[in-house]
Amino acid sequence: MATKATLVVPHQQLQREGGKKIVPVEGRNRQVLKDIGNLVKGRAPEGKHHDQKPQVEKKNKKPIVEENGATTKVDQKNGDENTKPVSGRRLKEGIPKKKTFTSTLSARSKAACGINNKPKDEIVNIDAKDADNELAVVEYIDELYNFYKLSEDETKVIDYMGLQPDINAKMRSILIDWLIEVHHKFELMPETLYLTINIVDRFLSMKVVPRRELQLVGISSMLLASKYEEIWAPEVNDFVCISDNAYVKEQILVMEKAILVKLGWYLTVPTPYVFLVRYIKASVPDEDEELENMVFFFAELGVMHYSSVIAHCASAIAASAVYAARCTLERKPVWTETLEHNTGYSENQLIDCAKLLVGFHSGAAESKLKAVFKKYSSTKSGAVALHSPAKGLLAESSS
Repeated sequence: MATKATLVVPHQQLQREGGKKIVPVEGRNRQVLKDIGNLVKGRAPEGKHHDQKPQVEKKNKKPIVEENGATTKVDQKNGDENTKPVSGRRLKEGIPKKKTFTSTLSARSKAACGINNKPKDEIVNIDAKDADNELAVVEYIDELYNFYKLSEDETKVIDYMGLQPDINAKMRSILIDWLIEVHHKFELMPETLYLTINIVDRFLSMKVVPRRELQLVGISSMLLASKYEEIWAPEVNDFVCISDNAYVKEQILVMEKAILVKLGWYLTVPTPYVFLVRYIKASVPDEDEELENMVFFFAELGVMHYSSVIAHCASAIAASAVYAARCTLERKPVWTETLEHNTGYSENQLIDCAKLLVGFHSGAAESKLKAVFKKYSSTKSGAVALHSPAKGLLAESSS
């Protein structure tokens, strides 16, 4: 029986056809590659030996590659010189990749929903420097401020002037202006001032107070706040003297007890100062004393006026003070991703309160209540009150 002849090709032997050089075959049992590029449109059968003569294209014929509906001719002579790999294929330079219908629809959908690919500012970890400071309680700081945000609603001051037949908002502002002077004269901690004002407002919202006792409520509230916040609190006699002996020691002590009973001894409340410390830290990764003084200036203007205290909670006043201060000092950007992340307020949520604060600033120099303006016009406070009010917010508030 005749056997089929096996074609043996020496290692260095070249096959020729029509005078053209063909790539040498490396071995007898080597299989061809499944895909040798874009020039071969079909794959070789599995297991077939490379013993067939390759088909040679005509001399000037250039194969065509199709990609996403675009055709490109590939130059065999120049090889890779005029081509550029795109997604595993080679396309001629200068021909852009055609957009698909799906990607176009996706882009339009994002635009319609207000989604864009604009990169957001990086949120700075403002607690990174305090990682080794045990007193900073970095592990619990987020939970603490979430709790403050939840509990501030319980102590938010309601509109109580309708319940007070003998006093009005102007009288309250006069009292707070005087308390700011007393606080400054006694050189008390900032926490004491904000807690004093909180105690005054909460007590007035619960009990009717005659006009002659309004100042007594003020000094008794500051006595309580001093005992709560200060290491060395002023004595009762100090408040008797500062009120020009309008009240005696016994009256102050009786009012102090009445306030505590009415408030249920509830003095651990989140005042604007609690939030100011955190928000200033988020606003100023590096120390900026001018901005810090400006923030406290706006915050004290805010708590002095009844309209802002009633309309906005403590955290909103604190965040708006930071926003108004950055606008006044022209810090760019005015509101950052870091501030929004740590305050929980967007720029749009703060505009109304910030306009109020800037409006108070614009009228502070001509106002009869000058305690805050004088305090922050001094060189000790950087004379921040002498800055021109933020024109942009003033223009919006007047329109």
